[in-house]
Amino acid sequence: MTFLTQLLNGLQLGSIYALVALGYTMVYGIILLLNFAHGDIIMVGAYISWIVMAKLGMSPALAVVLSVAGCTLLGVLIDKVAYAPLRNAPRLSILITAIGVSYFLENGAQLVFGADAKVVPAFISTSTIKVGGVSLSLNAIITIIVTAVCTVVLQLLVQKTKLGKAMRAVSEDMGAARLMGINVNTTISFTFALGSALAGIGAVLYSMAYSQATPTMGIMLGTKAFVAAVLGGIGSIPGAVIGGLLVGFAEVFVSALGLSVWKDAVVFLLLIIVLVVKPTGILGRTMNEKV
Repeated sequence: MTFLTQLLNGLQLGSIYALVALGYTMVYGIILLLNFAHGDIIMVGAYISWIVMAKLGMSPALAVVLSVAGCTLLGVLIDKVAYAPLRNAPRLSILITAIGVSYFLENGAQLVFGADAKVVPAFISTSTIKVGGVSLSLNAIITIIVTAVCTVVLQLLVQKTKLGKAMRAVSEDMGAARLMGINVNTTISFTFALGSALAGIGAVLYSMAYSQATPTMGIMLGTKAFVAAVLGGIGSIPGAVIGGLLVGFAEVFVSALGLSVWKDAVVFLLLIIVLVVKPTGILGRTMNEKV
């Protein structure tokens, strides 16, 4: 019984990390940008849910829709304002800009909402369901199902659609893709919108699990999701999911052993071990740079 509970908790936490890692890996796979503001987009999504339900008294369904839509628009806006003017700039310049956007969102949220945690109301009234006499967390089950569906849809979109083919072309060679008539800027903006929509879904699932929003909640969440993306092989969709689940299980089982103060250290130790054994990550592929 206890093992089943911990297994479900690990799947729930790992699924949240996987969704966030998918956002990282989508953007990195296209333009080789580590969007360190991604975790803070999730924070904005959590605050949108809090405003819609706690302040405006509207339905949880509307909170979900507005959180995902708000995160999607924010991601596209960040790309247009902060990243698009630096398309041809050195990669370090874009990385520094991403860190600056992250700090801007964090401090902006603290200025607007204050530094204290806001309690996000429950999205669903029933917290558990009974299966064969065993009580299971409904939030955890919903999180796992949503992550699985998002992963399958994302994989089909990238592999089977015309837009997905354009994304893969831009990923392989941006200059050649432009010569073949692909609108590179539109493709990149769509990728940011897709990654940010995943962040919005992740914000809702995180709020369901932990019921709070703080200005700094995206820092550690984003960092661990980045670790998950690197573990699985950044740029790989299945790799991001595998990495997220590994991080989630590592945290949950270390906490179950009574070593919760070490759970963050274990995650980063896991990253070090994987990078030493296989630097490209579990499903990553070696990239050859032209000189």
